[in-house]
Amino acid sequence: MALKVNNLAKSYGDKLVVDNLSFSIEEPGVFGLLGTNGAGKTTTIRMMLGMLKKDNGTITWNEKPYNSKEVSTGYLAEERGIYSKFTVLDQLIYFGELKGMTRKEALKSIEYWLERLEATEYRNKRAEQLSKGNQQKIQFIAALISNPEVLILDEPLSGLDPVNTDLFKDIIKEEIARGKYIIMSSHQMSTIEEFCENLVILNKGKTVLSGNLKEIKRSYGRNHLILNCDGDIKELLEKANMKILNENQDYIELSINSEDEATSLLKEILSRNIQVIRFELREPTLHEIFIEKVGE
Repeated sequence: MALKVNNLAKSYGDKLVVDNLSFSIEEPGVFGLLGTNGAGKTTTIRMMLGMLKKDNGTITWNEKPYNSKEVSTGYLAEERGIYSKFTVLDQLIYFGELKGMTRKEALKSIEYWLERLEATEYRNKRAEQLSKGNQQKIQFIAALISNPEVLILDEPLSGLDPVNTDLFKDIIKEEIARGKYIIMSSHQMSTIEEFCENLVILNKGKTVLSGNLKEIKRSYGRNHLILNCDGDIKELLEKANMKILNENQDYIELSINSEDEATSLLKEILSRNIQVIRFELREPTLHEIFIEKVGE
């Protein structure tokens, strides 16, 4: 199985909001869809779901046109969309039946997910009586209820407290283990780094970076040096024209051009009999790469 997006485009009047976007998800796992507000992420998702008509391009599943009604698809939208006056149980049954489930099948799945998400006590409450975090749990259940092959998560952890954040993360990991194809859109770069092997970064509708996250980070090299010394090295850093990225009482973080440059600095520090407590080269984080590519 593979989910492929090829040359996808969408305009509103003269404004091109998605510009020939292409990516593929060749195996189960999480694919990251990143970008600032207005980058085209939600528009892309809505075209995939058939909520918006695309101007150009193809979306295929197993080499056939992708149709979210034919390919079991779960969607957790960034804008929460449950019925405030309905009870949790009634609306989840309704969502299950919309997915083609019988009432019996829906009830069995609902009871499982209510227990898994620690929300059983809310089954007969109206959605408006729940906190925002618990409403989000209900919407997550609506996305999971039919055991979908494809799961689209738009800012799934937004607004959750730490306990429920960990709960949602555990469930996402379980869905990965079950062989799901997951598209995750998020502003939380640490979450994307935790889950995504492959990703695409959009800026104003255009792809500015795509590929395997580990390979992307490796291509930048270990261009950050974290340094902690028992002595003053400011003069050395100024002499070497080193750019300080971050400085606190525990360490100094520097931008370097090469590992050889870092080695030369280390030799110079040691030659002055200054004790080196920490000397660590690292690759840039996804957050740092994102800022560089998007410029925001």
